[in-house]
Amino acid sequence: MKTPQRVFPGTFALFIVFALGLIASSNCYAEKHKHINPAGGKGLPFSDGVIAGKTLYVTGQEGSDEKGKLATGGIAAETRAALENIQKVIKTAGFEMSDIVTVYLADIQEFGDMNKVYKEIMPDPKPARATIQAAALVNNARIEVSVIAVKQ
Repeated sequence: MKTPQRVFPGTFALFIVFALGLIASSNCYAEKHKHINPAGGKGLPFSDGVIAGKTLYVTGQEGSDEKGKLATGGIAAETRAALENIQKVIKTAGFEMSDIVTVYLADIQEFGDMNKVYKEIMPDPKPARATIQAAALVNNARIEVSVIAVKQ
């Protein structure tokens, strides 16, 4: 009759290796991901930005003040406020305003007015950009701007 093999020590060792791997990977996440909230998070269930390695992902920013009130004066005022909100996140994170941008407009007919302000604020060379008309934006905003920035 064969002697039964002892499975427990091998299984236990495998479990320990797996557990250490999980701990190491969670520590790597904590070290590589930094959450940016220049205005203290505004009580919202997300961060204004997250740094992952050399990449900063900025939450879509509408043209509002720190209390969440939309800028008055139409698309130009909202565009300026949205880009200023983006600048706060980018500067807090130590990045520059010259990377990839996506602009969501509630009405594509306001593209020209938005673009005038955009040209004033965005540095040269201008970043890549997409502009999209959205059926509706949160808080009845006229514009929302989203950014992905990569540090060189």
